[in-house]
Formats: sequence, structure tokens, C-alpha cells
Amino acid sequence: ASLARQNARHAAPAPSRPARLTRERRVRSRVGIERVCPGRSREANMGDDGTTMPPVLPEKGSVAPPTPTADPAPVFDPACYFIVHNIAKKHNVGTIARCATAFGAREVVLIGSKQYNAFGSQGADAHVTFSHYDSLNEASEKLRRDKGVTKIIGVEITDSSVPIETHPFDGPTAFICGNEGDGMSDAQKAICDGFVYIKQHGPGTASLNVAVSASLVMHHFSLWASYPERERRGEKYVVAQAPMRTHKRGTVGEDPEEVRRRRAAKRAEREATEEAA
Repeated sequence: ASLARQNARHAAPAPSRPARLTRERRVRSRVGIERVCPGRSREANMGDDGTTMPPVLPEKGSVAPPTPTADPAPVFDPACYFIVHNIAKKHNVGTIARCATAFGAREVVLIGSKQYNAFGSQGADAHVTFSHYDSLNEASEKLRRDKGVTKIIGVEITDSSVPIETHPFDGPTAFICGNEGDGMSDAQKAICDGFVYIKQHGPGTASLNVAVSASLVMHHFSLWASYPERERRGEKYVVAQAPMRTHKRGTVGEDPEEVRRRRAAKRAEREATEEAA
């Protein structure tokens, strides 16, 4: 009986393979084919006789071509300059300097005298770069040529003025305000490419203080230029450590490039004298 049972077991047909296992093995086989040549279809990985093609490997010693990369986008960081000229109340310059550093202005530009009154800056003048030009025409020429200024905009009510909130800017911009009593002079207007004005809505004053006007236009420019906001701590903004002064407070120091050029010229002259001796 035992022998009969053994013979019956060997003679019985093998159980059919579950469809699920067959399907899983087929999926694994297809994955294996795709791994041989990634990115190719199943048909592309098969030879004419239905066999799997071997992977395509680079030749020994060959170097794969570098992947092309796009050029980095240029950084949009237009600079703001504020020109100080013919201001009657000198303490306004210190307040303008304080506003300039608050709103990220690149430079406060003095015309004529190299001296200014730092009263009202509350020490902020140490964080502002001051530059100096002898005349309005020189400032106009060198701001455009050396600093890349695209527009000089006067802050004045004229027939062609547009509201400051329209942001008529297209790049590095310099602003200039007029005298507190007389407004902008013809010479100041002559260097301007356009004009903006600040809307008023109350009946009590004909115009704003020059430092207030400067503050508003620089703030609008900083919004347009998307300057990053300064870090805050508690109810105040964080004040950076004041840089070391290289000149007397209240005066515009010499241009570092000009100092280097003068020193190089003196050094060359001294060396030439020594060689002649």
C-alpha cells in the first residue's frame, strides 16, 4: 500500500503555478530588463531574437561630456543715492543720513562743501557712505558714468511730476530735493531726468520738511528694489557695530581710489629719483 501511494504521488501532474506568482516574476523580469539599459523601452532592450541586450557602457578611459548648466541669473540690486545741495537748515543733513541708512541708500552725495552737520543722525552717519562733488554737473556726469545711475529724479511739484507711489524707476537712481523755502533751482532741475511728488491730503501745510520728503522717496525706492528687511530684536531693529572712522566726523573723506592713485604716483616718483641718483 505504501509503494502504491508513492507511485501515485509521482504520477500525479504538478500543481499549476499561481497566476499571482507568474505575474510578479514577469514584473521582476521587466524591471531587470529596464535596469540593464535605463531609460530605454522594453523593446529597445531586446535583441532581434528576443534576448536581453547587454548594457551599453562607456569606453575605458572616456569621460562623459559635462552637463550644460544655465548661466546664473544676474542679481537685481539697484542702488539709491541722495544728493544734498542748497539745503538751508544744515541739521536736516543729519536726519537725511539717518533715513538713508534706514532705507538702504548707497550714498549721500554732497555738492560744494565737504562738511556737513551730523546733528540729528543719532550716530547713523557712521553707517552711511558720503561722497562729494564740486558741482551739480560733475555729480550728474560721474554718478551716471562711475556709479551706473540711470535716472536723477527731482522731488518737486511740476507739470510733469508723477506720484512717488508709481515708482518710475528702472535701475540705480539718485534723488535730489530743493531748498526748504524756494524749492528746486533751475540748475538742479537741469540735471534731472524726471520728477516725482508726494501726495498730501490735509489743509495745514504747503510742503513737507526736506528730510521728511527724502525719507519718503528713499522708502518707496527700497520697496520697489525689494531690499531685504533688517533683522529685528524686540521692538527695535538691530544696529550694526559702527565701522572705524578714517576721517573727522562731519567731513567727507577722500575717495580711497584717489588716495591709492596719489600714493602710487608718489612711490613711482621716489623710485625714479633713487634710480637717477
